[in-house]
Amino acid sequence: MSYISMKQLLEAGVHFGHETKRWNPKFKRFIFAERNGIFIIDLQKTLKQIDRSFDYIKDLSERGGVILFVGTKKQAQEIVELEARRTGMPFVTSRWLGGMLTNFRTMRTRIDRLNELDDLFESGRINDRPKAERIALGAERERLLRFVGGIRKMTRLPDAIFVVDPTKEVIAVQEANKLGIPVIALADTDSDPDVIDYIVPGNDDAIRSIQLITHRIGDLVVEARGGGEDVSDTRVEADNAEIGAAELGEEGDTTQLTSSQGRS
Repeated sequence: MSYISMKQLLEAGVHFGHETKRWNPKFKRFIFAERNGIFIIDLQKTLKQIDRSFDYIKDLSERGGVILFVGTKKQAQEIVELEARRTGMPFVTSRWLGGMLTNFRTMRTRIDRLNELDDLFESGRINDRPKAERIALGAERERLLRFVGGIRKMTRLPDAIFVVDPTKEVIAVQEANKLGIPVIALADTDSDPDVIDYIVPGNDDAIRSIQLITHRIGDLVVEARGGGEDVSDTRVEADNAEIGAAELGEEGDTTQLTSSQGRS
């Protein structure tokens, strides 16, 4: 019995790919047909890949493995964070900072700084500082919460990463590939399957599709581990301001991801 039924996939629109003018030829093996300028994903193949990918997730979770959830596109952020929190897994939903995996030691210094600021504010010692300094430290704390709050209790590199839209999350995928960390991905017709270890071919733009796949993954982790425990901190909503390397004190690459387009 499959983890997800064909009916569920159809109802969630998992079979709808991108426009035919925007695709990756390497994805051809997962495409069933073209309809009105849109690629239709072969759901029989999706079901097979779901079984393979979910078997891996279940086994990894039963062994106590850590999966980093990644979804920075607008329609994925809330879903990815919700499931990560439910499972007790770390997550990145605001923006992937270059070096989050490949320069993890430096990233941990940012997390240490966040913990230091939390202690300063929660103990009330912040009130001993001048007003201007309090404002500056508060802004620094907010930025750190936004970008590393979801991984603050990730004390080591994850055993795998799960990404929604590997084309959008290209830097995260590249870093995982470089370190030999398995990549699990909900991947659309514009994706390169060759850089994904466990692919779920499907619509990575529609909320219902993202929710179906991500929630089922969450179920598997919770079932395997007997419940989740929050491993992050309160999320701070991101604004449109770009936070550069100098502001966060990063030593690694902080190249911003290129944005993927939505359905036309």
